[in-house]
Amino acid sequence: MRFVFVTDELPAPGLAGHLALNHAIIEWLQGAGHEVVVLLVGARLSGPRTRYTLAPVVGPRVKTLGNHVFPASPRTALRVAAKAGLRALPAALAARLRGVRYRADTVLGRHTSPRDSAWCVAYVKKNPPDAVLVDTIFRAGLLAAPEMTDINSVLVAHDVFHRRHQALRCTGYRVMPTELTRAQEGEWLGLARHIAAIQPGDAALIFAMCPGRDVFTAPMPAVICPPPAGVARIQGRLVFIGSASLPNLDGLRWFLNDIWPYLAGQGVSLDLVGDCGAALRHLPGGVNRLGRVADLAPVLHRAALAIAPLRVGSGLKIKLLDYARHGLFTVATPVSLEGFAADAQAPFLSAADARGFAACTLDALNAPPEPEPALAYARHHYGVETSFHALGRALGVGEMGNM
Repeated sequence: MRFVFVTDELPAPGLAGHLALNHAIIEWLQGAGHEVVVLLVGARLSGPRTRYTLAPVVGPRVKTLGNHVFPASPRTALRVAAKAGLRALPAALAARLRGVRYRADTVLGRHTSPRDSAWCVAYVKKNPPDAVLVDTIFRAGLLAAPEMTDINSVLVAHDVFHRRHQALRCTGYRVMPTELTRAQEGEWLGLARHIAAIQPGDAALIFAMCPGRDVFTAPMPAVICPPPAGVARIQGRLVFIGSASLPNLDGLRWFLNDIWPYLAGQGVSLDLVGDCGAALRHLPGGVNRLGRVADLAPVLHRAALAIAPLRVGSGLKIKLLDYARHGLFTVATPVSLEGFAADAQAPFLSAADARGFAACTLDALNAPPEPEPALAYARHHYGVETSFHALGRALGVGEMGNM
């Protein structure tokens, strides 16, 4: 079978949760022998030339040569270069400049332009796939075209965006788009035949907004990666994985300001993996910026415990599955744990306030849990077949087995 995956950013693991899930879906389909084409709207590329090997890429603003993706016009190339230059700046400065440009502290998403949507519709009409997968409500507008009526479509929701919008606004942050209501989100979701939510709570909310649609869950699958024999944890070592998204930075600031003072001087250290560390100006002693790492396994196998101090957000915190599939337990706020499968053996230690979070962390560091319960939780609840069973049904691919 042949599928088209419409997105505004090339799916890839290790950068952000939604990109990792999109990558996993494409890899899963390809592993079962199906063809997937990435239909890239806009031109969110890492630079003037981006090497991409997962799947063929087409789009209104890009061109390809072999495994490389380029901006299709000089004007687009200038924009890509400008954004690459912005990313090269110190993360805190880049964040301030983005805030000035968008007049917002965070951007939840930008809707696909009418021009790009029309290009996508024309491509699908000329190259009819068995189904179109659409990345979030921000790409859903193209499904309103009459030419898309007979095309099977699945919207990969990733989140319930009006709830995240409301939570961030209530915390005092400026959010783009400035308005995102339940009614608006329901209208965009309802353009698809099938809607893949990332966790059961989201699925219930989406079904209430779109009672006539097929709504199911398709969470990030967890490929088990147990610690190798002979690899020892570093006593007192904490780890956090995260992009420079506002919920991550807000949670880390709370952790460093309100929780870290209880941990300082107790033999505790913290590794920050991803762009989150670079986006924070000042870090106390014992907190290390590792940046992006090519392989998470060595970092997670040496850590004694993970943390998830998020205070705002929705969807499913995929980083906690990364921790669990590597055998790590996580001290987490209740917000961080929303949507995870209930299990008495779940590898999560819940703490709602700063003092409780610190006490829970120290207790767990004094007696680090063995990896097997975390591995078993990930294996049982988030195996590939379990995660993508309903998605396979919606796409008409039937039983696709384990990968």
